[in-house]
Amino acid sequence: MRFGTLDFEPALDSPVLLAAPTAAALETAAARATDAASETDAAGVLVAAIDPAVADTAAFCERYEISMADGANCVIVQARRGERTWYAACLVRGSDRADVNGAVRRHLGARRLSFAPMDDAVELTGMAYGGITPIGLPDDWPILVDESVARRDRLIVGSGIRGSKLLVTGAFLAGLPNAEVLPIALPG
Repeated sequence: MRFGTLDFEPALDSPVLLAAPTAAALETAAARATDAASETDAAGVLVAAIDPAVADTAAFCERYEISMADGANCVIVQARRGERTWYAACLVRGSDRADVNGAVRRHLGARRLSFAPMDDAVELTGMAYGGITPIGLPDDWPILVDESVARRDRLIVGSGIRGSKLLVTGAFLAGLPNAEVLPIALPG
């Protein structure tokens, strides 16, 4: 399938283009799938190789002729309350930004919320910074999906590495384990 100037193929057929946790999560989801035609089926997840130097949203969109609104950024946040620290992922369209200090903080019940330090995000996810995806995150992490992301028929997200991107549906992202759909985006 062609999207922008990229040709996508089934992600399950190209594990070399995926981070190990992403590939494992897609394989698990495919094994559990009962309806091959479902929008939430991992078999419908597609992947395309890209130049890792343009993996960041703005550069990627310009290079591959894809609208910022057709991409979803996965932002890892670090929440704190008292002595407890935990992590969550937020998915917002590339044209928006996450309301980290408002909606996200309140939903997570955190006293303090910040973007996770790069080294922590990379170590805890097993994915490359700039390629982190909600697919394959640690099992106990909440995944907050903005409602505008959940409604999209096609979205570009990271693959866990900087050298490729995934093409998914919003329904697939909303159906991930620990995913919750809510309004968390602010206009970019």
